[in-house]
Amino acid sequence: MAPTASMDGHAKPAAAMQVFGGKQPQPPTRAKSEFIWSSKDEPHAARRREILSKHPEIKQLFGPEPLTKYIVLAVVALQLAVAYALRDRAWTLEFFVAAYVIGATANQNLFLAIHELSHNLGFKSIRANRLLGFFANLPIVIPYASKFKGYHTEHHKMQGVDGIDTDVPTQFELCLFGSVVGKLFFCINQIFFYALRPMFVRDQPLDRWSFLNMGIQGAFVGATVSWLGMGPVWYLLMSSYLAGSLHPCASHFIAEHYVFVGEVETYSYYGPLNVLCYNVGYHNEHHDFPNVPWSRLPKVYQAAPEYYSTLPHHESWPLVIWKFITTPNAGLNDRVKRADEHNIAKTTVCSTRR
Repeated sequence: MAPTASMDGHAKPAAAMQVFGGKQPQPPTRAKSEFIWSSKDEPHAARRREILSKHPEIKQLFGPEPLTKYIVLAVVALQLAVAYALRDRAWTLEFFVAAYVIGATANQNLFLAIHELSHNLGFKSIRANRLLGFFANLPIVIPYASKFKGYHTEHHKMQGVDGIDTDVPTQFELCLFGSVVGKLFFCINQIFFYALRPMFVRDQPLDRWSFLNMGIQGAFVGATVSWLGMGPVWYLLMSSYLAGSLHPCASHFIAEHYVFVGEVETYSYYGPLNVLCYNVGYHNEHHDFPNVPWSRLPKVYQAAPEYYSTLPHHESWPLVIWKFITTPNAGLNDRVKRADEHNIAKTTVCSTRR
């Protein structure tokens, strides 16, 4: 799975800037039903321009990573092999252990492969990136790769904008999951909220890529059930569920944009789990330079440490999810939102042409 480059020999994040390691300013005090509303632009576009003015060599990091397709092939093969091996072992102890340890880790890796491919970072060809994304989608069972691309592009371009950025929880979720028990339920089942939220927040029409994605998934599931029964499908579905539940790698969903320090809205993670997750922990670096592939994101940090070493960052994903659940003042409302000043959400739909 995706290796992470070492930062040895380069400036490292200041220990005092660890989110849970020092005396950091707390998010603004407000009611549990209120987000953190900002009148400022999202921080990444301005920082990108500033960094490029001082470090134009970062442009050399742009472009596809050829290794991605081989990792996707290997992880899909692994999942299909385990699904085949457990075809008659559904709902046994070994089924659940394998689904959590192997399956959830592998499917989280495939989620993030699809994320990479949504940025066209597997191939130069947009079509090739889409098709590899559909292949990576196979063990996830639910066809989502085609839809993810449009929603994720808007998350980057209009981070936190009300009614457009579907990464931000809805008001309904805030009201329902404000308690410790509610947050625990949310984290156990967050895969459902990430999957269903876009349908209620932002319309995206079906196109030929959506139908192709659904057709490929339908054919794959149909052939699997016809040949091997439901056993492998149950394993793959459980893997996808656990990949978005209380799994160490799933903590990145909380770590990336939930506000833990002041009004800082994006956080990087520099721990070992990046090796399993296409370096998605380098999240400030990714948002600043979304056309740099996973394998070169550490080099962005190395090129401009004066920008990244002083930003609040995480050192442990599991600690993030623990603190999020157990800290009384932390909650789903700890997200920065921006007003939709140009009424984009009501006058447009999410574009599928990316």
